Amino acid sequence: MDTTANEGGAALEVRIELVFVPVADVDRSVAFYGETLGWSVDHDQRVSDALRFVQVTPPGSACSIAFGTGISDDEPGSMRNVQAVIPDADAALADLRARGVDAEGVDELAWGRFVSFVDPDGNRWVLQQLPQR
Repeated sequence: MDTTANEGGAALEVRIELVFVPVADVDRSVAFYGETLGWSVDHDQRVSDALRFVQVTPPGSACSIAFGTGISDDEPGSMRNVQAVIPDADAALADLRARGVDAEGVDELAWGRFVSFVDPDGNRWVLQQLPQR
């Protein structure tokens, strides 16, 4: 299947709106993402003892994250490849540290300025301030 163009030849529009984050302790993750980071906890639905769905959205993001019970077979802490764009790496680093997050950075590279941190399970986040264009 060719996913680069639709019938009219234009590129297919794709919006990433949800990324699953594998966690071991859902309540601890709700506290970290919601209370510590200050991200919006949009949904926290317990369907049964075997199924709980939590959706959290970072401020200003069109993409949310989801975690819970019974929604992923991935090993808790195995997420390593999510990168988000921020306007100011210095401000992001200061904000994370003020919230008690052990954040690393600011790493200066030709393609941006980077801050990173891990959640309580070890899932790694990278925040990138884009270079001037």
